[in-house]
Amino acid sequence: MNSISSPVITETSTFAIDVEEGLSKYPKQLSSKYFYDAAGDQLFQDIMAMPEYYLTNCEYDIFTQQKAAILEAFGEAPFELIELGAGDGTKTKILLDYFLQQEADFTYRPIDISGNVLTQLTAACAEQFPKLKVDPVKGDYTEALAQIKQEDNHRRKVVLFLGGNIGNFPLPNAKVFIKELAICLSAGDLLLTGFDLKKDPKIVQLAYDDPAGITAAFNLNLLTRINKELGGAFDVDKFMHWETYNPLSGEARSYIVSKEEQLVQIEQLQLSVHFEAWEAIAVEVSAKYSERDIIELAEETGFTVNQNFVDPKAYFMDSLWELKV
Repeated sequence: MNSISSPVITETSTFAIDVEEGLSKYPKQLSSKYFYDAAGDQLFQDIMAMPEYYLTNCEYDIFTQQKAAILEAFGEAPFELIELGAGDGTKTKILLDYFLQQEADFTYRPIDISGNVLTQLTAACAEQFPKLKVDPVKGDYTEALAQIKQEDNHRRKVVLFLGGNIGNFPLPNAKVFIKELAICLSAGDLLLTGFDLKKDPKIVQLAYDDPAGITAAFNLNLLTRINKELGGAFDVDKFMHWETYNPLSGEARSYIVSKEEQLVQIEQLQLSVHFEAWEAIAVEVSAKYSERDIIELAEETGFTVNQNFVDPKAYFMDSLWELKV
C-alpha cells in the first residue's frame, strides 16, 4: 500500500457508485484508495511506523543522502517541480529545503484532486519556506499536467511521482498511465518515479501482513467505512485479510475474504451482496520491480533512464527518466 490523500466528502457519491459496481462483479473488487477515511489515515500512520514497513524510510533515506545528486541530475536550467498526489509533502520538503539553500531557480507545483489538501500544503510551505514559489493545480494528474503544458513557459518540467505509487497499477495499467503522462510533457522533460524493488519475498510479505495485524485492521476498515457511510451491515469478524506475494510477477495482492456464506445488506445502495464461503474481494495490488523491469517500462513508454537513486539496503529506487525527442 502507498499513501493516498483521503477522499473529500464530495467523493461520497463516487464511493457509492464504485462500491456497488465492485461488489456486483465476479470476482468482487474494491479500490484501495477508499482505505483512507479518518480511521484509515490513522491506521496507515501506524503501518508506516511498523519495523516491517520499509518503504517510507527507504525513500526518506534516498532524499536525505542523495539530494545533491538529485538536484544535479535535474540540471541547472529553471524548472517546474511538479508533484503528483503531493499529500502533506513530507519527503518532498527535504528536496525543497535543499533546492532553496542552493538557490535553484524553480517553482513547486503540487497537483492533487483535493483542494483542501492543496490549501493545507500551500500554507505549510509558506510558513516553512517563505521564499518558495508555490503554484498548486487542482485536478486529476493528466488534466493538471495538460493545463501546465498549455501555459508553455519554456521551463523544463520535472514531474515527481513518489512513494512507490506506480506499484498500485498492474504492469499493463502502469504503461497506460505513464503514456498518458508523456502526452502532457515535452521532449527533454523529466519524470522521477519511486519503485519498490524486488527483494527477499519474506520481507515483502511481512510489510503487507505484519504479525501485529495492523495491516489487516487497515484493510478491514474498508468494510467499516461502508457500514458508516453507506448503511452497510458487514460483520467485520466474519471476514479476514489475506495477502499474497508472487516473486515472479512482483505483485503483492491484498484480499478481504468471507469466512462463511453470508448475505450483506447495504441500505443506501438498496443492494444485497451474497458471499460464498471463502469468497474474496480484491482490494489492492502493490507491484515490485527489478532494475530490468524499470528500464523496459521506461523504454516502452517513450522515456530513457537518466539516473537511478537507491537506498543503502537496495530495497527502493527513485528512477529519473527523460522523455525522448
